[in-house]
Amino acid sequence: MKQIRLFKADFFKTLSNPIRIAIIDSLRNGELGVNDLAAVVEADQAYISQQLSILKAKNLVKFRKEGNFVYYSITDQDIFILLDEALRIAKKQLTTLQDSLK
Repeated sequence: MKQIRLFKADFFKTLSNPIRIAIIDSLRNGELGVNDLAAVVEADQAYISQQLSILKAKNLVKFRKEGNFVYYSITDQDIFILLDEALRIAKKQLTTLQDSLK
């Protein structure tokens, strides 16, 4: 049981970076190269590469090489279910907070 909790904590720690979330969201519609991700996410290419390495180490993204280019995609599409649910919960909490301030 403890190992499962540690795994979950590590998993959510990986998702705790806003740029990593943006990268994952950007890959929702298919694979992209680092340059494309940097443009979409509006972050430095070197920083994107660094974050992709972390996501790759946690098996959240995979890559394929084509010539000089590397393309990244999501390993498991179920990650989008988790992100969508997190957004739903956040919106619900925001609504509750706004209602309590009235």
